[in-house]
Amino acid sequence: MWVLAFVLVASAAVLAYETFASDRDFFLPEPLGGVKVVIDPGHGGPDGGAASGEVVESSINLAIAQNLEKELKKKGATVIMTRTKEGDALAERNPGENFPSIRARKMADLKLREEIALDEKPDMFLSVHVNAVPEEKWRGAQVFYHAEGHPDSERLAKAVQASFTETIETDREALAVRQVYLLKKVPTPAVLIETGFISNPEEKALLTDKAYQKKVAAAIADGVSAYMDEELQ
Repeated sequence: MWVLAFVLVASAAVLAYETFASDRDFFLPEPLGGVKVVIDPGHGGPDGGAASGEVVESSINLAIAQNLEKELKKKGATVIMTRTKEGDALAERNPGENFPSIRARKMADLKLREEIALDEKPDMFLSVHVNAVPEEKWRGAQVFYHAEGHPDSERLAKAVQASFTETIETDREALAVRQVYLLKKVPTPAVLIETGFISNPEEKALLTDKAYQKKVAAAIADGVSAYMDEELQ
């Protein structure tokens, strides 16, 4: 009788193991569990950002940011988006406000994004953009942090840049800047991610490709994971 009971218990244990062995989350904690991230898809609405022909920066920013949101959530992160539609952050959160000029609206929208980061108290702030310059030859994804911002911003920027180097074609390095308002004002590790140049024809084609947008988002998410892994060591 005891032998039969032992066999039944052992069989149940084997079945349970085989059932859950393929599910890594059954054994391992989510890599970004407990981490809150604010994603800021740059521009939006009347502020389209850079443009090349019919390609507008704000739409690419949003598409990559939405893919990034999915990737981070799969890793267990809590994600807050400053905007989720083609309009700016104001259009979603304060739709009734009127402004005397586009400049005034852009400033108010910028302040709103800052307020979101302050109110949410995230573990990091990721602002997603694309680049454009007059010359077509320049290309490559690059991550920026503020020289006077949060002290861990540099490490976050370098982790995402390293992931780009491993995943997509870029020979650029993370770089400190002083001009980006949000990177200085947000009191948490904050980076601005230029995912490529729409002024470069080849990279413009990539940045408008849905599969490539997912690839870029996955690279950013992997960089975030690497940054968090370093923080725990």
